[in-house]
Amino acid sequence: MTMSQPSVELTILMPCLNEAETLAVCIEKAQAFLAREGVEGEILIADNGSMDGSPEIALGLGARVVPVAVRGYGAALIGGIAAARGRYVVMGDADDSYDFSALEGILAKLREGNDLVMGNRFKGGIAEGAMPFLHRYLGNPVLSFLGRLFYRIPIGDFHCGLRGFRRAAMLDLGLSTPGMEFASEMVVKSGLRKFRIAEVPVTLSPDGRSRPPHLRTWRDGWRHLKFLLLYSPRWLFLLPGGLLFLVGCMAMFAIAFHWVSLDIHTMAYAGAAIVLGFQMLLLAAFTKLMGVRAGWLPATPRQQRWSSHLTLESCLVLGGAMFLAGLGLSMHALQLWASVDYGALDPRATMRWVVPSVTILALSGEIVMAGFFFEALRIPVRAAMVDEPEGA
Repeated sequence: MTMSQPSVELTILMPCLNEAETLAVCIEKAQAFLAREGVEGEILIADNGSMDGSPEIALGLGARVVPVAVRGYGAALIGGIAAARGRYVVMGDADDSYDFSALEGILAKLREGNDLVMGNRFKGGIAEGAMPFLHRYLGNPVLSFLGRLFYRIPIGDFHCGLRGFRRAAMLDLGLSTPGMEFASEMVVKSGLRKFRIAEVPVTLSPDGRSRPPHLRTWRDGWRHLKFLLLYSPRWLFLLPGGLLFLVGCMAMFAIAFHWVSLDIHTMAYAGAAIVLGFQMLLLAAFTKLMGVRAGWLPATPRQQRWSSHLTLESCLVLGGAMFLAGLGLSMHALQLWASVDYGALDPRATMRWVVPSVTILALSGEIVMAGFFFEALRIPVRAAMVDEPEGA
């Protein structure tokens, strides 16, 4: 799709899939705003395959329509942003739940230099029946809290559908998710890139359609949560993995040296916690490096420093040292067996050495294999070669 150059100040963008019941009133409100405020702008409908005459309604009212073949909320908006002619874009649903005649607060924040301006329905007001109970008191608050916690973005309503942004900034982010999680992707990537983000109160009214909304509570809520987790290896892998590894190590040492009354059965669980926690730490490193390499996570000086030490050679050295340590513990357990002429043993004594030995040996193997994977992640990616015709 052609990336048009900005020719007006503001594009009011509405994704559309069979919105004939409410599209006209949304367009008329947007036109009233542009006329009242004297804003040079356009109204753009990103049509996602409507079969109810929505494109014809939009064209009849003077709006511009761009067809987007790929289905999905995010796909429609990505196509619309690419086709927009405005320096700024304000996007909102075409179901008459948002007031397109009251966009002055968003536009003012954009003119102040913000890259992304989010609406906040909880501050502006939610009319009775406008938001389902689960969305209002569980879904949106929980997901918004997780977004603030994971990414340190001071936004109270992560999933407000009415928002504005600099078009060039959004194009630079390379937004790609086709579904409802697009709303999260825009905010998360803006936060990771340190964009200037502001928030203004907006109102939410019951939508004017007679059919059910496209949004599916549990399916789309899970897609948002999954996106928030995958883009934060710190919270998905690093912190829980580090805690699990630390607790396992503390329990292992306490049991091995009789500091607590727990026995070898608990030590076995501690060993499993250590191995699983360590695997999660490796997954955090793998995910971060893969994200940076693919461009969906930003490279930071801290990441570059620690990743420079994760070489095959350093992993071979560390893995080898741990292998020798584990082997030494195994030899000590073998000596205990030899001391009774390889006869019956008290497992409560020997397993205090065997379980740590097996755990350390397993970790040594993981470290060595991880070293090879780190090297694989550093292999340069070549663009696909296109065969030229003979004689070219």
